[in-house]
Amino acid sequence: MTAEVSAVAVSKWFGLKVAVSEVTVEFGPGVTGLLGPNGAGKTTLLRVLAGLQVPSQGTVRILGRDPRRDPGVYAEVALVPEDDAVYPDLTARRFVTLAAELAGVGDAASAADRAIGLVELSDVADRRLGGFSKGMRQRAKVAAALVVEPRVLFLDEPLNGADPVQRAHLIGLFRRLGEQGRTVVVSSHVLAEVERMADRVVAMVDGRLAAVGTVAALREAMSDKPRLVTVECAAPRRLAAALVGVDGVAGVRIADGSVVVEAVDVGALARALPAAARELAVRVSRVEPADESLESVFRYLVEARTW
Repeated sequence: MTAEVSAVAVSKWFGLKVAVSEVTVEFGPGVTGLLGPNGAGKTTLLRVLAGLQVPSQGTVRILGRDPRRDPGVYAEVALVPEDDAVYPDLTARRFVTLAAELAGVGDAASAADRAIGLVELSDVADRRLGGFSKGMRQRAKVAAALVVEPRVLFLDEPLNGADPVQRAHLIGLFRRLGEQGRTVVVSSHVLAEVERMADRVVAMVDGRLAAVGTVAALREAMSDKPRLVTVECAAPRRLAAALVGVDGVAGVRIADGSVVVEAVDVGALARALPAAARELAVRVSRVEPADESLESVFRYLVEARTW
């Protein structure tokens, strides 16, 4: 991965409260989900990365430059804050056009129309923001960020208040931006949303970095936790009994008519399962991992933390 945003040993504290502690992480082209429960330090880290707050210690670089010392880097960076800070008397069109003008974008009006179209607000662009729903205001904020066509885009809980249709559209938009080679960092505490839009995850707990990687890689690294495998078959009790005691199998149970196997060695299970099914003449219709989701990985990270 080409690192376009990096933090090295970054900490941020406010008085006696430590919001971010010794975080070293890099972000490159594509969509990265910054994941963590409320209070994990996600917003503070985003603000430090974007140059809005000075780290108490450590260094931050955007495109190889220090955002606090080289403000020219902001021509290629945009931030959509979680705060619902818009000008209620401005229309969406004027709000986004103003963002373009302040950034020195040529033909600000055309750039604003393009950005408004990306978030599907063209039909209400001349309405005042004060009359918008929260989800519509979120989309207006995203448009104001995209009007500069940023190379690096920070998004802090961008889907708050959006309805399911709006969420689906924004998730698709963020994925397309990542596929175009932009560096998109999306902060969220909603696991399902992160899993839908991000291929890579940076997980934070209590202000510290808990894990970095793809969901599959993180799950693979959890070698001390048995893998759950669901097996749907015609005779679950017979097959479950045959799998008890198999090398690599830590436990077997029946749930909702399926066999759920706790496997410490998935390879051993993969060899034993077909053999047992053939011997018992039990037809197996489906085998799939039951805990490969981001939710299961994050739950493990939270439960396993030792600090």
